[in-house]
Amino acid sequence: MTTSKTVKIKNASDFMKLCDSENIEYVEFWFTDLKGRLQHTAQHISTIDKDLMKDGIYFDGSSISGWKAINESDMNLVPDLNKVIVDPFAVQPTIKVFCDVFEPSTDEAYDRDPRSIAKKAEAYIQKSGVAESASFGPEAEFFIFEDVRVSTHPHRMGYQIDGEEGTYNSDKEISSGNMGHRPGHKGGYFPDAPIDALSDIRAEMLSVLADTGVEVEKHHHEVAPSQCELGIKHGGLVECADNIQLYKYVVKNVAHSYGRTATFMPKPVHADNGSGMHVHQSLWKGGKPLFAGDKYAGLSDMCLYYIGGIIKHARALNAFTNPTTNSYKRLVPGYEAPVLLAYSARNRSASCRIPMAKGEKAKRVEVRFPDPSANPYLAFSALLMAGLDGIENKIHPGEAMDSNLYELSKEDLLKVPHVCRSLREALESLQSDHDFLVKGDVFTKDMIENYIDLKMEEVERYETTTHPVEFDMYYAC
Repeated sequence: MTTSKTVKIKNASDFMKLCDSENIEYVEFWFTDLKGRLQHTAQHISTIDKDLMKDGIYFDGSSISGWKAINESDMNLVPDLNKVIVDPFAVQPTIKVFCDVFEPSTDEAYDRDPRSIAKKAEAYIQKSGVAESASFGPEAEFFIFEDVRVSTHPHRMGYQIDGEEGTYNSDKEISSGNMGHRPGHKGGYFPDAPIDALSDIRAEMLSVLADTGVEVEKHHHEVAPSQCELGIKHGGLVECADNIQLYKYVVKNVAHSYGRTATFMPKPVHADNGSGMHVHQSLWKGGKPLFAGDKYAGLSDMCLYYIGGIIKHARALNAFTNPTTNSYKRLVPGYEAPVLLAYSARNRSASCRIPMAKGEKAKRVEVRFPDPSANPYLAFSALLMAGLDGIENKIHPGEAMDSNLYELSKEDLLKVPHVCRSLREALESLQSDHDFLVKGDVFTKDMIENYIDLKMEEVERYETTTHPVEFDMYYAC
C-alpha cells in the first residue's frame, strides 16, 4: 500500500502538473449511485488533458440501478477538482477525482445524482435566507470480521461470520493458540489491548484517511465485539458526504490489506449493538453560530425549530437515513439505538441529543437514528431540508425528555412518536411526506418516486424470501 497525500487543485492546469509530478498512469472518475455505493471508471493518462478535465467524460447511465433507460443512456461525468486524491491502494500510480453527473443534452446536473442533490441542498441554505452555511459531523461505526460466508440459494439459505473478538471463539482451537483475551457481550467500550485486538488496524485506517486530506480526530473500539469507529472533523454538507465515501473506501481497503473484511451493515450480529451514524448539525451566518441561545440547554429558538422539523419528518427521513431492510434490525429497543422521537441534553436514548459543549460555536444537535448504510449525500440533504422546514414553519418540538427513554412504561411509550419499524413503512412515509424535500428543486418528485421504486425492490425480495428462522419456528407446525 502506497501513501496518499493531501492534494490542493485550483484548475485543470494544476491537475495536469500534479499528474506529471506524481508520474500518474491512471485517472479514476468517482461517482455515487442512488444506493450510496461508489462507482468508478479509469482513463489512461495518455487520454487526459485540460479540456477533458473541464468537460468530463461520457459513460453508460443505463447500467446504474435507478438511472437511465438504454435508449437515453449517455451521461456526462464532470470532475470536481476540489476533491482529488492520490489513491493509497492502487498498484499503478492513480489519481481519484470526485465527479458530478450531468445530462449531456442540457448540460444541467442530473436530478438523480446524489452529489448534485447535495450541492443543491447547500445552495438552498442561502436561498432560504435562514443561514449561509451548515456544518455536519457524521460518526460512522463499522464491524471488522475475519471470514464471512453467505448463501442465498433457494434450497440453502444462511450466513456465517467469524471475528477474532467474537465471544463464540472463546473455546475455539486456533493453530497459533487461543489467547483468551476478547471483549464480552457489550464489553467493547473502551477496553485496552490485548482485549481490544483492533487498535493497530484502526490506527492505520485513520492515518491513511488523513493522508487523503480528510481532517481526522480519533479512533476507538465500539460496544460490540469487532465493532469500531473512526472520528473525522465536521465540515460542509457536500464535504462531509465526500469524506464519508472516502471513510468507507479507506476502511474497507485497509481491512482487505490485513486479510480481513469490514462492513457498514447496520446490524450484522443478532442480539448485540448495531452500527449507527450519528449526525451532528448546526447552522451559521456571518461566521456566527445560529443554534446558540437562551432556551433549553443553551439553544436558540431556531435550533428548537430545526429539531422540530426533524422530528416531524423523521419517518420520511428514515427512507434516506436508514435505507436498508437491515436498518430496522438495529432500530429496536435494548441496544442503544434511539427509536423514540424526542430530544434531550446529554441523553443518548433520545433520537435528537444536545451534546455537552464549551462555547457557543460548539452548540449543535446530534441526530442519532441514521446508520452508515445511508447514502450520505441524500441523508444529509434530507436532514437539512427537514430542519429548514421546521425553521420556516416554526415547528416547536415540545418539551424535552431528560429521563431514560428505554425505561418508560408501556403506557408512556405509546405517547411518544417513534421511528419506522421497517423499510416498507419508511418508503410509504416518504411517499406521503416529501413536500419539504422538493423546495427549491433540491429533490425532485421524479427522483423520489424512482428512489422509492428502487428500494421497494429490496423490500419485496426480503419479504418474499424464506428465512432460516422460519424453519426453526415453523417447520414442525
